[in-house]
Amino acid sequence: MTDSTIIINNIAYPFNDGETILDVARTHHIEIPTLCYLEGTATTGGCGLCVVEIKGEKDLFNACTTIAAKNMVILTRSHRVITERKIRIIHLLESGNHNCSIGASQGTSWTAFQMSSIHSGDSDVLCPRWGECELQNLAYEYQVQWNRKPGFDLPPVKKETVNPLIVRDFSRCILCGRCVAACNEIQVNQAIRMPEEAEPKQIIAGQKGRALKDSNCVFCGECVQACPVGALVEQKVSHQCRPWAVEKIRTTCPYCGVGCQIWLHVKDGKILKASGVKEGAPNKGRLCVKGRFGYDFIYSDERLTSPLIKENGTFRPATWDEALDLVSEKFKTIIAESGPDALAGVSCARSINEDSYQMQKLFRSVFKTNNIDHCART
Repeated sequence: MTDSTIIINNIAYPFNDGETILDVARTHHIEIPTLCYLEGTATTGGCGLCVVEIKGEKDLFNACTTIAAKNMVILTRSHRVITERKIRIIHLLESGNHNCSIGASQGTSWTAFQMSSIHSGDSDVLCPRWGECELQNLAYEYQVQWNRKPGFDLPPVKKETVNPLIVRDFSRCILCGRCVAACNEIQVNQAIRMPEEAEPKQIIAGQKGRALKDSNCVFCGECVQACPVGALVEQKVSHQCRPWAVEKIRTTCPYCGVGCQIWLHVKDGKILKASGVKEGAPNKGRLCVKGRFGYDFIYSDERLTSPLIKENGTFRPATWDEALDLVSEKFKTIIAESGPDALAGVSCARSINEDSYQMQKLFRSVFKTNNIDHCART
């Protein structure tokens, strides 16, 4: 800790040694835009949107990579800063298949362009992240108006749809690097990387640009959650809903006893997707493949809705009391005839830790056997 202060927009704020300007700004709820910054990972300054003006300096500086210094005087929204951010937003829009400005391609308004795409059903044109794309939000916030240059051709739409859970649309990728940081630094799966100079300008999976399914990808979906644009989307929910049409409900992941916090995105009473709760412990936004993508089994017609008891070779529905009484009597009979070690139990990994603890106490203290295991080891 230090007693140093930094002046941002004419107000002095304390900061700690080693903090960047962006760190200080976020601590004190000062908005500085960025598309490449991902909390908990190394900063690159790749998008250049977090530029700020430092008194006495000729050039603008990236807030995410510039270390705060005592008595430094910063302006985050000067005319010069706003102008530079607009230029960089336009550069990002021009780099790919983006129609996010308030006056988009060929003089057509962005709203009209998007609505015509809805009516035509052109899913390659209509961005699947419409309404929650961070680049789109910045284009609107900064009132960016632009037209594509005469003779400018959009890059061809290159979609990777062979993966079971994730669609990769390279034409919308801005090479911000957030997906790579999420994969390599947060989840440490090492499945994707930034391209080298001689390689195609797209995120590389594996060693030589394979599909995600042929790389080290475990489909945790951390890259999808980190992506600020429409380059990475969930296969199952693509073009199925808009963010303003869903309700977000916080709950605990049911797949194991860790207790990861998830947001369920619900429309008309149906779960459309799941995402991690950034501020939720213990996962802090991270999820595994089951927590993020394994939710739609609840709508399967094959799910059992009541206990079943087999009689004369066929199953019949039963009440819980009837089923539990039958199991209890069977256990008593087996122990009486063959001893407690004739029983064995496997606790379900989808149970909470307390339930697994109670089950091992049941087998060891009540049944008097140590034949108890946990299915997470299988």
